[in-house]
Amino acid sequence: MDFVLWIIAVILVIFGCITIIRGGILWGVALIIIGLLVGPGGVSIFT
Repeated sequence: MDFVLWIIAVILVIFGCITIIRGGILWGVALIIIGLLVGPGGVSIFT
């Protein structure tokens, strides 16, 4: 389960960075924050 959460977190952070580059700063920051919350290295909302 930790591996799946880590993969989801990485995907969210990558999409957040891409969104910021494209000009959607608010959505990009939101995706990065959600990715950090979901990831097992951060504060996981599933545990």
